[in-house]
Amino acid sequence: MSPPITPKEGPLLVALGDHQLSASCADITDSPAKLPNSSEKPLVSRISIRQVTSMSEPQQLEGLVDGYGNKFHVPDYTINDIRKAIPKECFERSALRGLSYVARDIALILTTFYLCNLGAAKAPSAAWLFWSVYGCLTGLFATGIWVLAHECGHQAFSPSKTFNDTLGLVLHSSLLVPYFSWKISHGKHHKATAHIERDMVFVPRTREEHCRRFGIDTEELHEVVQDTPLYSAYFILVRLLLGWPVYLLTNDTGHDYHERQPEGRGKGKKNGVFGGVSHFDPRSPIFEAKDAKLILLSDLGILVTATVLYYVGSHYGWSNLWRWYFVPYLWVNNWLVAITFLQHTDPSLPHYTAESWNFVRGAAATIDRDFGFIGRHLFHGIIETHVLHHYVSTIPFYHADKATKAIKPVMGQHYRSDTAGGSLGFIMSLWRNARMCQWVEPAAEAEADGEAGGVLFYRNRNGLGPRPKKVVS
Repeated sequence: MSPPITPKEGPLLVALGDHQLSASCADITDSPAKLPNSSEKPLVSRISIRQVTSMSEPQQLEGLVDGYGNKFHVPDYTINDIRKAIPKECFERSALRGLSYVARDIALILTTFYLCNLGAAKAPSAAWLFWSVYGCLTGLFATGIWVLAHECGHQAFSPSKTFNDTLGLVLHSSLLVPYFSWKISHGKHHKATAHIERDMVFVPRTREEHCRRFGIDTEELHEVVQDTPLYSAYFILVRLLLGWPVYLLTNDTGHDYHERQPEGRGKGKKNGVFGGVSHFDPRSPIFEAKDAKLILLSDLGILVTATVLYYVGSHYGWSNLWRWYFVPYLWVNNWLVAITFLQHTDPSLPHYTAESWNFVRGAAATIDRDFGFIGRHLFHGIIETHVLHHYVSTIPFYHADKATKAIKPVMGQHYRSDTAGGSLGFIMSLWRNARMCQWVEPAAEAEADGEAGGVLFYRNRNGLGPRPKKVVS
């Protein structure tokens, strides 16, 4: 049995406190073949991934080192192994049960509005406090609505595709989300998770792209001084406030290889403002020609919501519209970006080039976290069971815990979760990942021309984790 990794063995010599990242036996693929480690307790390194080693390991790519300085192994199971491990009842979907959650979330929003409006009327001097509480709480409840529409997009809400898409269109449109446009690009994200040239969300910059952005020679990157904490804070704040609408409008954080679009729709188009890559444009290379009607239907849903909002603003006052709708809307944007960023960004997670990627590897390049009561109940477990979701997205959220437990023995050490610190740990990981996950590159120890050279890991110029690879011109 191979020895556990300890702090002395890895190059991670910076202080990360008592942060612990679990990579114990719990992955989400459909292989019933369990690794022979289910009876062992995870060995915890103070600043490394908790690892469960197996009695005998299959042939692995050599020289892979993740962003914490730990040895990395690519997954060794199949999607069939994952599916076979999941109990049949986990695949059962109930429209009635799903609608009960929709009704609950809407009731929470309406009750919050009633109570805060009443409080503001009775205590005008404290009205700002009541409406601040309303905005924060309604943002949480509306994020739950967003998650339920996400269930519709994956056909996890009910057995009826028509019902799912109709409800999803209504719910997402109410939040200014183009439902079918998002559904199509999100499906492509699931089909190419962690693929450096095809993924549709939070695709990291490569070393070369990072150097071009900041005007740094690639040969000198390992010697560049660190970013200021102020820059990291600015990055987080802007991303949380504006990241979601900017993504919809410009495909920011999605891949930028649109020239390869098979219908030729991506010629001359690039991510960015006026780049021609938008979730609202049926001509966008994100979509195929056959999708045009669905994109226009999504735009129509947004137009209907915008019309209702204009009516409210013109009849009840624009300041009321701001506090009633747009403050919660900004909170929803914040949570969506935070959730998605932390599901797919972590020093322990790899990305892959086209030569090294496959579906099982990509789906394992996600991580479960813990956001306490909010995550489990208000956000319907989307934070706590995301790894499973990337293997089998049609499982409804209320069965996801059971299914996740079933696939952990299959995934073994390839299952990633970071639950240290609970809700506070979730928030703090935003800062840690912004500092540690700046670009991806092959591990210095990996054979550059082999398959291992196509497995990319996060590196940074802040002195955290393994130093960037030295490149000789």
